Amino acid sequence: MKQKKIIYYGLPFLGTLLCLWYIKEATCDIVYSDYIRIVNKYLPDVWNPENFFRPDVLTRIPVYYPVRALNVMLFHYSTTAEMALGVLSLGLSGLVLGRYCEWKRVGTAWYVFLMFLLFGLDKWEMLTNGTGWAHFLAFACFYYHYLVFDRVLYGQEKRGDRLRLLLLPPVVSLAVAGPYCAVYSVVMVLAYGFAGIWCQVQKGEEKPPMDRKLCLAGIASVVVPLVLYMWSNSYAYEDHDGAIKIGLMEMFGQQPLFFVNFLLKSLASMVVGGETLNKWVSDQVVGDGALYLLGAVLAGGYLLALMMNVRWRLYERTLLPLMLLFAGMGNHAIILVSRYIFAREEYGMSSRYALQYQAGLLGIVLTFALVWRLGGDGGSQTGGDARREGSGRSCPAGRISRILALALCLLLLAGHGYTDYVEIRTAPYREAYGENIAAMALQYKSLDDDTLRETFDYRKGREESGADVRRALRILEENGWNVFGR
Repeated sequence: MKQKKIIYYGLPFLGTLLCLWYIKEATCDIVYSDYIRIVNKYLPDVWNPENFFRPDVLTRIPVYYPVRALNVMLFHYSTTAEMALGVLSLGLSGLVLGRYCEWKRVGTAWYVFLMFLLFGLDKWEMLTNGTGWAHFLAFACFYYHYLVFDRVLYGQEKRGDRLRLLLLPPVVSLAVAGPYCAVYSVVMVLAYGFAGIWCQVQKGEEKPPMDRKLCLAGIASVVVPLVLYMWSNSYAYEDHDGAIKIGLMEMFGQQPLFFVNFLLKSLASMVVGGETLNKWVSDQVVGDGALYLLGAVLAGGYLLALMMNVRWRLYERTLLPLMLLFAGMGNHAIILVSRYIFAREEYGMSSRYALQYQAGLLGIVLTFALVWRLGGDGGSQTGGDARREGSGRSCPAGRISRILALALCLLLLAGHGYTDYVEIRTAPYREAYGENIAAMALQYKSLDDDTLRETFDYRKGREESGADVRRALRILEENGWNVFGR
């Protein structure tokens, strides 16, 4: 048992160290890209209340404000410090999943595979962009909420869990999650809806762990913060560089296949990193058809996991894998709906979305792991159903499900393994790229706006972007921050 605990909690620690090492090897402590906007908008007066007390504050993720101020005070505005926060938050996700796997006695091999996926470098763009560190924290909070909900629903609650159920959504949605609160809220509402119905069905047998009052209170705790976020978002102004001006239904009417192809490519990027897939297509190693096929295979993995949850009635033991599955599907859908405006099928394959897609991947693997522990024999069935079904080892459907699950896991192992290999090899070039930007920053006064716009990768389609870069660098220089404080 002690050895198991070391594995369940040691692997997240090891994964965190590996990702911190990757940041060291692949990045340079320099402001560029999204940081240019942040410097111009919030620096140098990071404690200015006008930056915080405004209607659209929730869309800017409030937790950023105090952390940004502390970063300026303690580290002279270090991008590396914020990247490290992202990795530490990813480690928190690993600890939550480790606690769940220990509780559900998930096999060691399955848990190792789960951690391999969680700490994979398919998220390199998020890992190397410190402006998104709170997104990692948000998903750690989501997973923790799912875990607490699971404990209460199945009568394994700990002291304070019911209070956590009601307090977590307001804190997470309003302070940490930002736009990610949409899918999170929908998943929790669906979970409470299931709990209300299921506990009502079980009521005749024993007192249900979740009554109607708790379910309604839980839904209210989720919906109210979501409405507040939507209100705040109505005051926000989003101006996407390179977006087309066309409505969703109009786009669907003109190019219905675009949405299918976009979705299949985003699914394919869950198997092999999107950057690698794009390179394969550009080098004519594979065509778009291969990407669509790969995406269809992953879609089949979703369907297989959903079927397993129903066939083996996992929902009688745990709901967390289903919650992860719905979170993954919801993230694919919301990225499709919000990013179709860029009119590029491959846009959804970007590494910046891997963190969102990953929830579904974790749900698939956890489903396989739990069914595997049951022996794939319909072990969650009871009474006459189990006797009629017989052993899954003699049931063709059970054998086929296990074979398909194993085949998909081997595909994911190969795809993510290759993605990690490519990214580790690419890391020194990413570091050199950052070092070149740092060198150019020190001589920004002698560079023209076009050079600054291209070098700092900031809204290249806009003429004023070069001047924005110059303004941000001037703020940093005047205060001795970031590259000017070395």
